[in-house]
Amino acid sequence: MKNVMGVIYTGEKDSFLRELTLLRAIAAVPVAGRYRVIDFIVSGMVNSGMRNVGVIMQKNYHSLMDHLGSGKEWDLHGKNDGLYILPPFLTRDNVGVYSGSLDALHSNMNYLKRSRQEYVLIANSLILFNPNYQDMFARYMESGCDVMMMYTKNPDMQRPEYGCYLDVDENGVVTDIEIDPTKPRYENTGMDVLIMRKDLLIDLVDRGASHGYHELVRDVLQRMTRDAALTVHGYEYKDVCFRMDSVQSYFKFNLAMLDSKTRHELFKDDRPVYTKVRDEMPARYMDEAKIVNSMVADGCIINGTVEHSVLFRGVKIAKGASVKNCIIMQDCVIEEGVHLENCILDKQARIKRNGNLIGPSAYPIVISKNMTI
Repeated sequence: MKNVMGVIYTGEKDSFLRELTLLRAIAAVPVAGRYRVIDFIVSGMVNSGMRNVGVIMQKNYHSLMDHLGSGKEWDLHGKNDGLYILPPFLTRDNVGVYSGSLDALHSNMNYLKRSRQEYVLIANSLILFNPNYQDMFARYMESGCDVMMMYTKNPDMQRPEYGCYLDVDENGVVTDIEIDPTKPRYENTGMDVLIMRKDLLIDLVDRGASHGYHELVRDVLQRMTRDAALTVHGYEYKDVCFRMDSVQSYFKFNLAMLDSKTRHELFKDDRPVYTKVRDEMPARYMDEAKIVNSMVADGCIINGTVEHSVLFRGVKIAKGASVKNCIIMQDCVIEEGVHLENCILDKQARIKRNGNLIGPSAYPIVISKNMTI
């Protein structure tokens, strides 16, 4: 796997998560008490043995750059290879905003060319899972195909009018690719992960850019698969996975982490998820604290009732306050007498004394970062 480089494209539709992505990319959205979405993607690459990982950024990338830093937490800060942060830059050809993954790769062609690896694995940051890419790469080498695309049969990953869906025959060959169909015709949902030779990728990106194309899969791979110009195989991912494409899916994922079985399926002993370390005191439970089926991160001070909720680092719950079915991010303050139900609070939000916020479970209330209610 040291002969495989990783490229993560973080420029997807950030409007999906509304207030949660006003100031950050989807890859930088906090999840599961102490992690960010990109932690799972980078950790999967590192655990598989990859030593060269490039993160292509687009809008609202300051939070993501601050989180990744030098790559030390993922052991990607050595002299050779490592973590490369690739923010957009202005040139005559690039106006600073990519229209798609092919544009992003074309703008970072120098990074691709100077990397020593022969193969490249491309992923995006909309799907949260914890893969082992070694098995996928071994299958790719055995098959002798040009491109291998990862897919899942999980029906929860399918969306009307959104997503990539593959028709895979009994030999594992992808015979057709659907992009954003009103009703998906194939049960195989693409996970936006593909492996190919680096020289083939450079050739496809160059040819696609010369024709004015913007998306690698939609404009290039879909056409070449249909015309049999490329041999494309599928690789089925059978473990748990989640799509981060709406506030509801974000809410559902975090509450799913309260189930020990689902949590252990995602956080495997042989595939740890690394993240930026923040030194905090352990969580402190005061005399009137009552915690039921919740995830509480370090640095929290609890003196109220917390039920079926996820609390990030440094959250303060005052005496007499109650929180139920909520996602409360870093350093939020819940004052006395407050009742919250089915809410998502972004970082450093504050709910004043005796406030009441109760949202429907199917459409939780979202409070923006640094807001006081």
